[in-house]
Amino acid sequence: MCTPCCVSQLACCCGSAACSLCCGCCPKIKQSTSTRFMYALFFMLVTVTCVIMMSPTVETAMREHIPFYTEMCHQLNAGENCSTLVGYSAVYKVCFGMACFFFFFSVFTIRVRTSTGCRAAVHNGFWFFKFVALLGCCAGGFFLPNQDKFLEVWRYVGAAGGFLFLIIQLMLLVQFAHRWNQNWSSGAKYNKMWYAALAFVTLVLFSVAVGAMVFMIRFYTHAEACFLNKIFLGVNCGLCFIVSLLAISPCIQTFQPTSGLLQPAIITVYVMYLTFSALASKPIETVEENGENVTVCVLPFKSGLKNDTNIVTGIGTVILFGCILYSCLISTTKRSTAALQVYRNDMPENERARCCFCCADDTDYDDEKTAGGQSVKYDERDGTIYSYWYFHFVFFLGSLYVMMTVTNWFHYDNAKIERLLEGSWSVFWIKMVSCWVCLFLYMWTLVVPMLFPKRFQA
Repeated sequence: MCTPCCVSQLACCCGSAACSLCCGCCPKIKQSTSTRFMYALFFMLVTVTCVIMMSPTVETAMREHIPFYTEMCHQLNAGENCSTLVGYSAVYKVCFGMACFFFFFSVFTIRVRTSTGCRAAVHNGFWFFKFVALLGCCAGGFFLPNQDKFLEVWRYVGAAGGFLFLIIQLMLLVQFAHRWNQNWSSGAKYNKMWYAALAFVTLVLFSVAVGAMVFMIRFYTHAEACFLNKIFLGVNCGLCFIVSLLAISPCIQTFQPTSGLLQPAIITVYVMYLTFSALASKPIETVEENGENVTVCVLPFKSGLKNDTNIVTGIGTVILFGCILYSCLISTTKRSTAALQVYRNDMPENERARCCFCCADDTDYDDEKTAGGQSVKYDERDGTIYSYWYFHFVFFLGSLYVMMTVTNWFHYDNAKIERLLEGSWSVFWIKMVSCWVCLFLYMWTLVVPMLFPKRFQA
């Protein structure tokens, strides 16, 4: 079994064959899914590298536990204790290489509509050579001339790309909310239990949102301080209440009969999460009590204990990069590229309600059993099922978003990954504006069919 599996993996790494696992008992995998997960693996490897570069804790551990660390840094001309290989400038250079890699493939795969051409073969295979190319791009960033000017210009390019990636994320969330409600509503016509499922999930989501609001009122407001917190909490909660009423108003349901409370519940939970993240990222405030300056409006876990702070930062980092990965992989599906399209009667007649509706696909494809390994479904024999160039372009934007997030956006000088959730006005405003953009996008999908009824009729 070992020899056939090695041959199969060699064909994947050095040829155009689809990648699969060596274990034959694993579920079947589609060729398109295999390709996207391989690019996601590349993306996550570089992202983890950037996180390590921004962590003084990891740097100290490497210096203490790697033999001949100082001598190795000297041989690499990387400065004292490899200072040029860590910090925000190193992250900028590595992300520049990753962005160039994905941007090249975005241009390279423009107008590819069949998986039988040579460009599609390069996109779907030759993973060893692409990995070497990615390493070369990331390493090449450290040899750019006039690096001070490069870092200054690249910072603004990263900010623009990061903002655009945020917009795509929010569009995907709105599309996800509509898709979920559409799928489960279709099942309610044949089985009333789907109505119960809709009601239960909606109740749970609104309960979570209310709980988050109470939590933030309790810990992020103060009688004598945190005036901005009070304003934005009130504004965001009020806007969530307005869009919830709008979703079930008769004028909206005339054009969108399936519009209900599930969509605003999803949007409300996400807005509460963004609001919490924004308030947690805001610079600390102090008030004078009994002659001492006391810090107020902070996360209760930030009690000065290092372990508590590391736990909070770790959870926040996992959620953040989980959202990035989801956006990069899902944004290229045909449904997601039309994220803002809302039709009056857009529910297909053969729509089947599913608990895991995102992965629903009843199409039969030809299977090919890889030698001694996982079976692969070749689902692109008749043509590509997602846009190759757009897929790479989203990863290009994701590279810029990772670069800006890891380096704390415009507060890059003293940025550390352990301080990802600590105070920064730029991060605060970015997340707060994201709340309003998310609400605006959802509200737009509700009212636009009413404003342009002829365009959105079935």
